[in-house]
Amino acid sequence: MSHGHRQAPALPADAHPLLHKVNPEHGRRLKALPCDLAWATTWMSDANDMLAPLLGLQPLPVVDWPDSDEVGVLHWKTRGLVEWAQGRPFVWVDDEISYADQEWVSTHHQAPALLHRVDPRRGLTERDFAVIESWLMQTR
Repeated sequence: MSHGHRQAPALPADAHPLLHKVNPEHGRRLKALPCDLAWATTWMSDANDMLAPLLGLQPLPVVDWPDSDEVGVLHWKTRGLVEWAQGRPFVWVDDEISYADQEWVSTHHQAPALLHRVDPRRGLTERDFAVIESWLMQTR
């Protein structure tokens, strides 16, 4: 019995252990967002090889992470994302965003930015998409 969800392609037995958590329907939702998408992940360019096909996405730009000696409460991605954004508004969705990251971005990035933390046990939910969509519509 089908519930309207596309079935994810079969994964090889040695595939990444988290790939089974990818919801293929999220690709459609991500493509519908009124923004440019990019990967900001430790998967680096592998995201285009492993995640994009599961989500039905074309290859996306990848934020390149320099070697980081980041110590303290600031997430190691924070400075790199602000640099990558080059003064443009951006949304960062991650399961490790903290108040320290939000404060640092608000101080060091002049354009609007939404740092949205997702629950790592649930991934992106309808509520998360609603927050992101609302912010994007208000920021246009």
